[in-house]
Order: sequence, then C-alpha cells, then structure tokens
Amino acid sequence: MMKDRAMWFEDVEHESRFRENWEAVQIARPVSYSLFTFGESELPYFLVCDKPADEDTVTVTHGEVRITRPTIITAENARPEFRGFFGELEDDSIVEFLMARTAGFSNLRIDNSSGPAEIVSDRVEEAVEKLNRQLDDQEEDRTAILTAPHGLGGVALLRYAAERIWQSGPDNVQELRERGFLP
Repeated sequence: MMKDRAMWFEDVEHESRFRENWEAVQIARPVSYSLFTFGESELPYFLVCDKPADEDTVTVTHGEVRITRPTIITAENARPEFRGFFGELEDDSIVEFLMARTAGFSNLRIDNSSGPAEIVSDRVEEAVEKLNRQLDDQEEDRTAILTAPHGLGGVALLRYAAERIWQSGPDNVQELRERGFLP
C-alpha cells in the first residue's frame, strides 16, 4: 500500500512539472490553417528562447515542423515518432508524459528541423515584436512565433505541433466524410 501511495505522489509530481512546463511556453503568433488530412504538412516557426540567468541575450531560431500522416491505417496503439524536438540537455520525459496521459496522435511522424540559433540582445517581448513586424511586412500568415524560457524550446515545439494537430481534427474528419471514408 505504501508503494501505491509513492507511485501516486510521483504521478502528481510529474503532472505538476508537465503543467508548469506546458504553461511556461507560449504561441505568441498562432496560425489558423488546418493540417492536411493526407500527406505532409509544414509548420514554419520562429522560436524565441529567453536567456539563461547569467547571460543578457535571447536566441531566435527559425525552423519547421513537418507532420506526416500515415498513408496506411495502422493499429491504434502505434506510437507517433518525434524527431528533432529535444536537444541533449532538454528533458524529453514530457513527451512520454503527454503520450501516456492525454494524447491520442495515432501513428504520425513529426519531424523538427531548424537552423542555428541567432543571438539577439533584445528581451523576448522585443524580439517577438520585431518578428511580428517582419512577418506582417511580408504578409506572412503561415509562420508562428513561439516563446519559451531557457531550456524549454522543445516543449514549445511540442505544444505547437500538438495544438495544430488537435485544432485540425474537425476539418480532417469532415474531409474524410466528404471523401467517403467515414459515414
């Protein structure tokens, strides 16, 4: 019985840490288009990460998440593949927690690729304002801006991809119905 209680407290601790990390990252400039029902969707982004406590610069990284839907129906328990989301120093246990508790992504392949981080001396808010102006000037509405505390860039990318998948669900189901795959 003591072991069960210890496991329960461990679960609460993991959930609390997950929620703190999830809520610490933000999608400062969301996008509103749905993911493709079939094939691959590209989600370009700028990731603005806050500075470590002992430095006075933030980083801006330009990248793209690619979400590939399966072309062959697989078993419901096939796990999604996440590639390029977490660096060596970042904690990827958040993916395991998300998969075990809340997400039902089916067999998706989710790849992240990004360029080198550019160091800027602005604050996070200033970097976001500059990027928003740049994207507005270019009339770019398909590129998101994400923000994260130092060390949580992978969590920001995961949240962005997960929210795009969840928000695209109704449109994807409607397309499946229109094509005769669902009643």
